[in-house]
Amino acid sequence: MGKTAFIFPGQGAQYIGMGKEIAAEYRSASDIFDQASEVLDLDMKKMVFDGDDETLKITENTQPAIVTASVACLQPLLEKGITADFTAGLSLGEYSAHVASGSIDFKTAVMLVRKRGRYMQEAVPVGVGTMAAILGLTREDVLACCREASVVGIVEPANFNCPGQISIAGEVKAVEKAMELCIGKGARRAVPLAVSAPFHCSMLKPAGDKLMSELEKTDFSDLNIPLVANVTGDTVRAASDIRELLARQVSSPVMWEDSIRLMLEQGVDTFIEIGPGKVLSGFMKKINKEARSFNIEDLNSLEKTLREIGV
Repeated sequence: MGKTAFIFPGQGAQYIGMGKEIAAEYRSASDIFDQASEVLDLDMKKMVFDGDDETLKITENTQPAIVTASVACLQPLLEKGITADFTAGLSLGEYSAHVASGSIDFKTAVMLVRKRGRYMQEAVPVGVGTMAAILGLTREDVLACCREASVVGIVEPANFNCPGQISIAGEVKAVEKAMELCIGKGARRAVPLAVSAPFHCSMLKPAGDKLMSELEKTDFSDLNIPLVANVTGDTVRAASDIRELLARQVSSPVMWEDSIRLMLEQGVDTFIEIGPGKVLSGFMKKINKEARSFNIEDLNSLEKTLREIGV
């Protein structure tokens, strides 16, 4: 029998009402929202279930809200005794994966990501940096275009999501130049992203440094389940490695395609995306059409996933 991975979404997946149905049905999921409210001193249920998009889009709100919704959506699986052989999360989602793998408890994770969101937003003034998605080019071509455009300013690959979908980040003029060069190289599209900062590039290093000071005060346990880290695309098992990887992650490209391929090589054939949206399931189809991919974000998707995996 093949292995299973729990994978968790990152920033951008949020929407008003995420996790609401599962929290209404499962006390353990509702408790996760209550724990977040307690440690952050805000009404997480009110903000996520009944709030407005603008408030939810503020990075220091978005990050704890997505981790809360994701860990809440994980609870029904845990109640039913469903476990994973690997975990991974896209950018912010790596914190949800750490909770699932047992290296940190939920309350610690949600407090960390609120600070992470604040530090990332503060690192670069609004309007100075941006991001773009490059569709239809190879990794090598995108890297070459970024190198050529760097004469204008900072521009670097930020996310290697799946074949033909790579995002870049940096200073506005340099990103615009790289987009032109990518189109010239044959990219199908180069799409500006509606983000508030140039995530996962060297401009965010000050945020990573601030985050490291918080991580150094945090106790991590050895992982019960192997976790595949964004920075390396490889497994991390020892608690001693976690701080550096999470601090570097803020200003390093996310090696998502590499992470998925590693799990496939290790025998994973079932991927369950836990939390808002189906973005990661979409990436999966482009990385490997043979692997089974499910998502859990509401009661309908939960019931469908449980039925398909035979629970």
